[in-house]
Amino acid sequence: MNKKTVSGIIQITRKGVGYVAWPRSEAAVASKAEKEQEDIEIPIENLGGAFNGDVVEVELGGLAQTPFRKPRAGASKPAKSAGGRFTGKVVAVIERAKTEFVCTLAHQNNIWMGVADDTRMYKPFHIQNVPTGTKENTKALVKLVSFYGGAENPLGEILEVIGQAGEHRAEMNSIVIEHGFRTEFSKEIQEEAKKIEEEHAQTIQNEAHHRVDFRGVTTMTIDPLTAKDFDDALSIQEITEASAKTGGNTETEYEIGVHIADVTFFVRPGSAIEEEARKRGTSVYLVDATIPMLPEELSGNVCSLKEGEDRLAFSAVFRINTRGEVLARRFERTIICSQKRFTYEEAQEVLDIQKGQFLKELNTLNTLAKILRKAREQEGAIDFGDNEVKFVLDASGKPIGVERKVRIATNELIEEFMLLANREVAKHVSVLAQKVPEKNYVFLYRIHDEPKADRIEELSTFVRAIGYDFEKRGKKGYSARDIGQLLKQIEGKPEQHLIRTATLRSMAKAIYTTKNIGHFGLAFDYYTHFTSPIRRYPDMLVHRILNSHILGNPMTRREYDSLENLCIKASEQEAKAVSAERDSIRYKQVEYMQEKIGQTFEAVISGVTDWGLYVEDTVSACEGLVRVKSIGGDFYNHSQKEYSLVGERTKKKFTLGDKVNVKLVAADLIQRTLDFELV
Repeated sequence: MNKKTVSGIIQITRKGVGYVAWPRSEAAVASKAEKEQEDIEIPIENLGGAFNGDVVEVELGGLAQTPFRKPRAGASKPAKSAGGRFTGKVVAVIERAKTEFVCTLAHQNNIWMGVADDTRMYKPFHIQNVPTGTKENTKALVKLVSFYGGAENPLGEILEVIGQAGEHRAEMNSIVIEHGFRTEFSKEIQEEAKKIEEEHAQTIQNEAHHRVDFRGVTTMTIDPLTAKDFDDALSIQEITEASAKTGGNTETEYEIGVHIADVTFFVRPGSAIEEEARKRGTSVYLVDATIPMLPEELSGNVCSLKEGEDRLAFSAVFRINTRGEVLARRFERTIICSQKRFTYEEAQEVLDIQKGQFLKELNTLNTLAKILRKAREQEGAIDFGDNEVKFVLDASGKPIGVERKVRIATNELIEEFMLLANREVAKHVSVLAQKVPEKNYVFLYRIHDEPKADRIEELSTFVRAIGYDFEKRGKKGYSARDIGQLLKQIEGKPEQHLIRTATLRSMAKAIYTTKNIGHFGLAFDYYTHFTSPIRRYPDMLVHRILNSHILGNPMTRREYDSLENLCIKASEQEAKAVSAERDSIRYKQVEYMQEKIGQTFEAVISGVTDWGLYVEDTVSACEGLVRVKSIGGDFYNHSQKEYSLVGERTKKKFTLGDKVNVKLVAADLIQRTLDFELV
């Protein structure tokens, strides 16, 4: 009798045990017993050469080493493990999830081995092409050459030597490369970029006559101190118009220009730079550096809206009155010259002391931004606040201090005008498309779906368990306004960060798509990404589509039938970039704490599980585990409903959100984990 096989994606734990979910075929869904079945377990000896994330074919049966109930004679069903979980064996790897791995090299018995940074990679590589003079603990990008289930180790070859393990730049680059991004550009791309840079002055001179000229209008950029590229600038000029609302009297109005780097003028379809931007999808932001989507010649020079230099821009221009009402809008290719490069802090100082360059303009922009922000809040937009930390690094990249980032008024000023431009571009193109549905015009949206009911109910249970009111006000479930009111309740409270984090985790992920459903978190019916084409590929696509409408030849699905696939790819790349950023922060957190083993910290319980308490240092936001077996004096059980560990005898509780004093007992840089004990 042929044994039953199923196909699916295998997930492998750090211990080397694999799990494959049951396929959700119509037959499986119809069968309640199979639908509710736990994932199929694959012992390490039966992985058959599969790696984490691979698509595999699994044969079900009594082939694993876990205890089995023997099937009855003649039974057609495969054996289950003692716990009721089917077990199996990988009989074929259908598709590899990845074939390149960052590894640390080690020389053992005259053989070079590569241990993958990915802790779910359970076998080291046997590597044959190690360059002469290579030292142990060198980090390298290794390509899988071959691996079969019966082989002792996979065979790999080095594609790129990254650097020495433990060195700051090598570790940061390793994280980026492990997530599928490259830290350098090819020779072809560099040559293209250099040519664009060399011709830039002449390009500006030739193009200036074909553009709306804003060089005589007050224009500025406001960015972080460490910014190397400047995507956006704001211009402002006061105008007066007769208004029906004021009985025909003149009313003060402002023309606000949101000027965005005109990247697509320089990066044309079919070029090597365009192809690389599409592959990368986004820039990657690490603890101390940016891995750009575009070469430095463009990102830091030609496209960057630098102070005192003429630059080409794609502009969203709004006429706004003193009540923050958008009276008119237009979109056009422009030429600008930023007269001032402000940092957020410099612009904030001008506002605070009411003295300095462009004081009047900054006051007006700040006032209008506050009105726009208030209007969004009234519509139900959610403000998750900001609780990020940044590391102070020494010259070698070693973390020597931690600072919490503080969001100031000028951050919000820029945010509001960028949101306005993104919303109005999306609305403009969508309305045009709706007027001629038979044309089937295409567009790219940034959407954010409503949270799933089960996730938001879990959040509600958690919030109420620690003493906060969180009830849905409407009949359809929790609205963005309900969530916003919750976040207002916790402002300034010790558990503010904890609840913000839990709320964020309950939300759906924002993605790119051609199908508009609006943006739940921002409470916008229309939204896209238009304002950061230097660092986001979707913004480049939006620029091209908007320009096609301006030129009177809008793109249709027939002309851009691959747009949805580009949206999916861009969303995937964005998720990888976010993961790389988090991994770089996590690495620096553990590195920072390594020298503090034995020290005591004030922390808050950020998670409760069967195996222990996750705690977060209130100063550095470093999170680690207090293992349940290290908590003496009683035997503790996990109470899911109470988000607590509860002592059997003493009934002592450790609950999510509780403040505790902990001692750091271990910091593992390879696993990027911290272990604490309660004091």
